[in-house]
Parts: sequence; structure tokens; C-alpha cells
Amino acid sequence: MRPDILNSYFAPITGLPGIGPKLAKPFNRLLARAEGARILDLLLHLPSSTIDRRARPTLREVVPDTVVTVEVHVDRHVPPPRGSRAPYRVYAHDETGDLILAFFKAERSWMERLLPIGETRWVSGTVSLYDGIPQMVHPDRVVDAAGLAKLPSIEPLYPLVEGLGHGHVRRAVEAALAHTADLPEWQAGAPELSFHEALRRVHQPREPLDASSAGPAWRRLAYDELLAGQIALALVRARTVKQAGRPSLGDGRVADRILGALPFALTGSQLAALEAIRADLASNDRMLRLLQGDVGSGKTVVALLAAATLIEAGRQAALMAPTEILARQHMKTIAPLAAAAGLRVALLTGREKGRARDQLLADLAGGAVDLVIGTHALFQEGVTFHDLGLAIVDEQHRFGVHQRLALASKGEAVDVLVMTATPIPRTLVLTYFGDMESSELREKPAGRKPIDTRAIPSDRIDEIVARLGTALAQGRRAYWICPLVEESENSDLAAAEARFAELTAHFGARVGLVHGKMKGAEKDAAMAAFASGETQLLVATTVVEVGVDVPEASIIVIEHAERFGLAQLHQLRGRVGRGDVASVCILLYRRPLGEVAHQRLEALRSSEDGFFLAEEDLRLRGEGDVLGTRQSGFPGFRVAQLDLHGDLLTQARAEAAEIVQNDSDLSGRRGVALRLLLHIFERDVAVKLLGAG
Repeated sequence: MRPDILNSYFAPITGLPGIGPKLAKPFNRLLARAEGARILDLLLHLPSSTIDRRARPTLREVVPDTVVTVEVHVDRHVPPPRGSRAPYRVYAHDETGDLILAFFKAERSWMERLLPIGETRWVSGTVSLYDGIPQMVHPDRVVDAAGLAKLPSIEPLYPLVEGLGHGHVRRAVEAALAHTADLPEWQAGAPELSFHEALRRVHQPREPLDASSAGPAWRRLAYDELLAGQIALALVRARTVKQAGRPSLGDGRVADRILGALPFALTGSQLAALEAIRADLASNDRMLRLLQGDVGSGKTVVALLAAATLIEAGRQAALMAPTEILARQHMKTIAPLAAAAGLRVALLTGREKGRARDQLLADLAGGAVDLVIGTHALFQEGVTFHDLGLAIVDEQHRFGVHQRLALASKGEAVDVLVMTATPIPRTLVLTYFGDMESSELREKPAGRKPIDTRAIPSDRIDEIVARLGTALAQGRRAYWICPLVEESENSDLAAAEARFAELTAHFGARVGLVHGKMKGAEKDAAMAAFASGETQLLVATTVVEVGVDVPEASIIVIEHAERFGLAQLHQLRGRVGRGDVASVCILLYRRPLGEVAHQRLEALRSSEDGFFLAEEDLRLRGEGDVLGTRQSGFPGFRVAQLDLHGDLLTQARAEAAEIVQNDSDLSGRRGVALRLLLHIFERDVAVKLLGAG
């Protein structure tokens, strides 16, 4: 239950004066609340910039394309001819020069009231030069001296949607601030600004810094949000680890047989990660560990050796992947090693049906399966384990925390190992995986060759196709990746199908196609044909982004590379360079290239280090897009900006750990205030945990 003191914050915005059903629609869009925006959503919609109306130059001093407030004498009105699209013009001057005020679709009588001839008015807006004469199109404000006295000297500007102006948002925010009161202080010490005062300062700035993300008010709110997130993670960790673990000590017999079957020796970072995992498994606490590996750094082998420890101790392990393609790829990698080690491995996805599925479920429940690999089908009802001891979750950022907990609840004191092939920037590890220990695999296995990465404009596509023809004639294999199109999966699909048709016209039956809308069996058939060499050129959408392993593929063409994030481009590039042939990655981009896209492609050309590229991706794109959190149910940030407020994160993490250690159910005086903070930033997982004890 949400405390009553928060009711004014969570009340619908339709209760504010001036927001009826008509205005509520664009406000709901602006605040991304289809089911109805609340006052809190409005207060956390912070300004994007400010207008400084303290600058009051003469017309001669005006710098073109800046916002100014000038005092002018109104000389004459020139309405447009009837039926013309020209603007209504008002000519004005001060003692230093002339100014034209232009209004489109203006009504004469209204204009004459707004700007009476012979009177003095203050006008505020952006001045630009038109045929050498200063012009202001649709001034933001036109006021007399009395109106000027009431104008705020610093005015915030907000991100908007169609149907809303800055005035709508400012008036609504003013009403929202009046409607809400201060809350009990949850920050330690006596902060300079309370939560409500910080909101007021950002929305009603006295200086431009007040409404800036670098200002003290915004930083106070950012720290609140980061602290809420870190307390939530600390509570999840305390609750999970507090449930005593079951030490699992292996004797090494299964692991030794796996190592004997490997065609290579483990790298230093694989050995270090394995040592840390085995120490976790042997301890009395439950394991919660994140294993980050760069493309091709050998996470699956580490996961299999971790599972071996559990299996040696007589328990079972499960490996959950986000897609069927990836689950089958893991099965393909693990099956020969498992066979060599005498392990019983099974695959469970949504595709296993009927008798075969029933038999598999019976084997799992009876303990006849040591390791099961599958999709989210693993944590559905009806799937029971004989004794699940280790849950391995691959590509964690595609699953929410709830799904991780659901799989872990399939056994008693299940240890959890989470893997990602997308290296995650350090600040994001603290933000989203702060409840876990972390290991990194930074080395590539011996023998991996560097990939020659080139950026080529898409108007040279014919040249690329011709060079592909030569490569295919030499027996080489290639991927052709079609871009993700935001609007819908269908346009994404259409792009892939159109490209497939064009390339088939060139190369005939040597071209295959795989995309997300295919049935599982069709995808498998397309992948198998490519892996066996029956097809040599695979046209694909981003379904091949992770885990697909065809060592013979040595060329990848990524179309519209400017549309992809850096981490995703790095993932896609990692589909090649897995065999003994020198590999090439071609980034096809459409001109003109924006500055951020240019920096992204440059970074990719200059480096194959996924950890470096992850930090660059965060710098260029911001946190929500890097992890794909916009889609995956992770709470993105509303106030904090990690590139600007990352320094507050370490402090918030340390404080959260101390808070949860000293008051684990937040029942003390400060704890009660901190519960309000968790509600404000909607860290509901934590609030529910407190309720459940």
C-alpha cells in the first residue's frame, strides 16, 4: 500500500486546473503514460533548456539566431493579400535599428490589439536576418511594461509533443507544485534543498544553472533516483543472499574430462572467473554473479565448467537463453563436450511438444538430466527439477529481474550466474547489476584473427555486391545484415526480404534468409544450410546478433550501419573472425552521416575491444539505449544522466549498502522516509520485498 502522504503526487493530472480531457491526451503522450499521467510524472519532466530574458539589448546589439527581449515602437501593420500564404508583418523600431515581426495565419483585429500602432511593446523571441533586416517570427511573448514586470526573467523550456506548447507545460507544472507538499527528508544530514524545493528550483529557476542538469537542484534529484535504485538492488541482494546457500563442492572429475575434450587451453581470465565462481558455489551464501565476456571470449565454456561443479555434487543446472536460436547454439557447443564428460544434457524450448516433452519433463523431475538448456520455457509451470542447484541466465539484459528470480525459485537455494556477451559500462553494472558480484573475460582465445573493418557509403553497393561475387566464387561464406527499423518489425522484415530477392537475382540458390518472424524449424533449416555451406550468403535481420557460430563465415556486410548502436555493431561483427581465414566487416552507411553516427563508425573501425566500445556507446547514446532497457522492463532513469551524474553512483551505492545493513526492513525513522523514496521512483520490486519480509 502506498502511504497517504504521497496521494497528491500520484493523483491524475486531470485534477489540475486547465487540464481537461482534450489536453490530457497530449500530456499522456508527452509523459509516456497511456493509462493516464500523474502529477509526479509531470514534476519529473524536467526542462531541456532555459530562455534568459535578462538579456535586453538594443536592436543594433542583437546577435542573430539568439533569443532576446527587446523594447520596440510599433510603426505599421502590413496584412498579406487575400489568399496569400505570406505572413502578416508588423514593422517596428528602436533608436538603433528596425525589426519586422512576422505572424502566419494571423487575424487583423487580434494583431491590432496585440501591437497597437504608435505604442511601445516588449517582444521576446529568436531574431534572425531576413534579406539583411532583423526579423522575429511568432515572438514567444509580446507585453507592455506592466506585463514585462510579471515575466519570469529565466524561463524553462521543455521537451514537447504535438498539441502542447511550453506555456501549457509551465502552467501545469506551476499548479502541480502548488498541489504537492514537502515530504519527510530521506537524505542523510541536512541537505541544502529538500526534494520539493529541488523540484521547485528546477522548474522555476532564478539562474540558468538552477534548471541545468549540472545544477545543485537537479543533482539532488539525480542522487535521490540513484539512491532509490541502489537501495532496491541492495534489498534484492540481502533477501536473496540471506536465504542461506547450499555449499556445492565438486571433486573435479567431470570438469577434468571437459577440459580434456577442449581443443584449446583456458585463458587467464577464464581461469580467474572459474575460481571466483567455484568459491561462490562452495560458500554458505547464495551466489549472484555477473559474467561479462567480450565477443568470442568463451563464456559458454566457463558456464559449463561451473555446471560441472554442481553436477559433481549430485545436483542439476539450467542454462536459460533469450531466443531459441541461441539456446540451440549453446546446445551445439555443449553437446560434444558433455558427451566426452558423460553428462546428460537436454534441450527445452517452446517447440518440444507431446510425448517427447513429457518424457523430458519426467527425466528432469526424476534427476535423469544433469544440465537442461532452454528458453523462458524453463521457468513455466509444470517444469520441475529433481534438485536444481545452479541457474545460468544468458544475455541477462533481455530478461527482467522477475524472470531471473522465477528460474531461481525452481529449486532450493539456487545459485545464479548471469552472463552477457555485450560488455556493459562500469556505471551500468553498478546501476543494473549492483546486487551481483562481477567477473570479466577480456581476453580472446588464442588464434582469433583481427577483423578488417571498413565504412563504405551505400551508393557504392553495386561494387560491394560484385566483390561478394568474387568471394563466393572462391568458396567463402558471408552474412548480409539488414537494419532494425524502429517503427515495426514488418518494415524490418520487408527490408530483409527485398534485399534477399535482389541478391538471389545475382547469386541464385546460394543465398539464404533468416528473420525473427520465421517459425523455429524454418530458422534452424536456414542456419543449418548456411553452416553446412549449402548456402553461402545469409541475409538476416539482427536475430543473428548473439551466439550464432559459423567459423567458415569470414565476411559480414551491415546495411544502414548508422542505425545501429555501437555495442550491437560490435556484436554483429563478432559473427566473423571465428575461423582461420582473415575476415572483413563492411559497414554500409547512407550519406550524409550525422556527427554521432560518424563517431560510432570511427570507434568501431579503430577498436575490437568490447569494453572500450561499451563506454563509448554510453557516451554517445545514453544508458537507456545501450542496455536496451527501454524494451526490457529495466527501470530507465527519469532524472539521473549517467554521463553527468555517474560520480554520484558510487556514493549512492555505498550509502545504500550501509542503510540496508543497519535497517534491513526500513522500519527506523529514516527508513520510513526512504520507503517514500522507493515509491517516488517506483522501485516496486523493493517495496514488495519489504512487504513480504
